[in-house]
Amino acid sequence: MAEGTSSLLLPSRRLLELVVEDDVCSETTKPEGRQWQTVFPGGRAAAEGEEMLGSCCNWLLVWSVILLAHTVHSCPEKCLCYTASKTADCKNRGLTEIPARLPPEIQILQLQNNRIWRINQNAFTATPLLKILDLSNNSLSSVAPGAFQKLRYLQVLNLTRNMIHYIENKTFSFLPHLKELDLSSNSIIRLPETFGNSTGNITLLSVKHNKLQKMERILLESLPNLKVVLFKDNPWQCNCNIFGMKLWLESFLYRGGISDGIICSAPGVRKGKDLLKVPYELFGACPLRTAPLQPASSHQHGFEQRSWPKHGHHGELGDGGRGGCEPKARPRPVSLRHAIATVVITGVVCGVVCLMMLAAAVYGCAYAAITARYHKEHLAPGRQHGTAEEKEPFESSVA
Repeated sequence: MAEGTSSLLLPSRRLLELVVEDDVCSETTKPEGRQWQTVFPGGRAAAEGEEMLGSCCNWLLVWSVILLAHTVHSCPEKCLCYTASKTADCKNRGLTEIPARLPPEIQILQLQNNRIWRINQNAFTATPLLKILDLSNNSLSSVAPGAFQKLRYLQVLNLTRNMIHYIENKTFSFLPHLKELDLSSNSIIRLPETFGNSTGNITLLSVKHNKLQKMERILLESLPNLKVVLFKDNPWQCNCNIFGMKLWLESFLYRGGISDGIICSAPGVRKGKDLLKVPYELFGACPLRTAPLQPASSHQHGFEQRSWPKHGHHGELGDGGRGGCEPKARPRPVSLRHAIATVVITGVVCGVVCLMMLAAAVYGCAYAAITARYHKEHLAPGRQHGTAEEKEPFESSVA
């Protein structure tokens, strides 16, 4: 219903009660004379009362139908419902839970700036067509798995500025059309290995302004359509636990993804540095972990799945980031960006060497030709003259 519909329906409700109580439209109780003026104050004279009564009853019938429709598809008392835009505006209403009796046809539900502290599993059963759900700036401390499972058409979910501490596995299952998930400005200390089934269409993920120290690479690899990911303002621990994230982020940016980067908060020697600029040598003792989500994923990146050392826990690494890393010689991880740079540099060097060799060959050939010509022009006449001088003493001795 459009804004103001509830206030317009109040007179019709009163008139309907009047009709039911006094049986105004009955043929046996048609008022005459001053009785007409009693039922409808300010009405016409008694002579015109009967004609007016017929049109009035038709008018009351129409409003009764509208009133019945309003009762069936009512808008909650503290909300404003807009039929044209299919929107329910319930923001800034001091709500502590999801309002009931929402119109089933709404596609946009605005619940921001309230005091909602929990979401029941059946909270959205009556609104299966929702596409945009805004729960920002509330008091949610956790989100139960399956809380949104009825919203199969949901595309945008905004949970910013709450008090969420953690997200359970498969919290956002059965949301095949979800494209934007905003978890920023909470107190999240950890994220699961997967958001749930059918969440592969997410294109934007924001976890900025939280308390995350690491993020599982398997979670990021379960979002193949991700285009934008925001990480800033988290206390990232740039040790072995985040090495897989570094590899994923390099590949993500190479494919054209957009990110605000990861700035290290610890250990001390890396504080304030961009994770992408931390040299691989500093992670040399870290075992390489890959996501066992799909065999094809491991094959695509060319890495084998490795297990953590049995005697160390990488969550307890010291400032050097190597407290639980076994100091074994391991092959340097492959970086696609570095591999391409190496190929380009190698090609340039080989080209320069080839050009130098070609120049040396040309120079040698030219030098040989010039030398041969010089000997031919200057040394040949001398040899002929020396032969003539040698013949003269021989001829004189014979004589």
